[in-house]
Amino acid sequence: MALRMTAKDSLFVIVDVQEKLAPAMFKGEEAITANMKLLQAATILNIPHVVSEQYPEGIGHTVTELAKHVASQNVIKKMNFSCMEEPSFVKTIELSGARQIVLSGMETHVCVLQTVLDLVEAGYQVFVVEDACASRTAKNKMLGIERMRQAGAQIVCAEMVMFEWLGVSGTDNFKKILPLIK
Repeated sequence: MALRMTAKDSLFVIVDVQEKLAPAMFKGEEAITANMKLLQAATILNIPHVVSEQYPEGIGHTVTELAKHVASQNVIKKMNFSCMEEPSFVKTIELSGARQIVLSGMETHVCVLQTVLDLVEAGYQVFVVEDACASRTAKNKMLGIERMRQAGAQIVCAEMVMFEWLGVSGTDNFKKILPLIK
């Protein structure tokens, strides 16, 4: 098991960053900004990505800032809190060949947590992007992060992800991603 995230082994997952949910999040805009940067970096580096939507008929679809950068076939609708309970999500992971799941989203202590627990249990190496996650309260987020850490997920920040995906400076990809970091 690699200790660092690698572009070739990663799948980036954004959980439930949705129109009617995001405004209720503590520091939700910061999480959306971090997700946007990660999504752009994943696109530049050709890292597969998938977005989940929990009950979109009631909670709305993915926030516009993110949705405009995600192909419709990369959006998975679900009713279960854990993405791993959705067969199309599991199939997406399997088809990607990824062993490292870099994951973010809302709410940290509900859908993100349950998805992470199931991914860890299934044997994936999971990296939770703390600054790209949000809950309605700071305490709920903190408890969700702590439980995921105890379960074996690695807790990281968006910059860690981007620099580890890059691995080296001075490349064309580095020059494209650098503005996302500054």
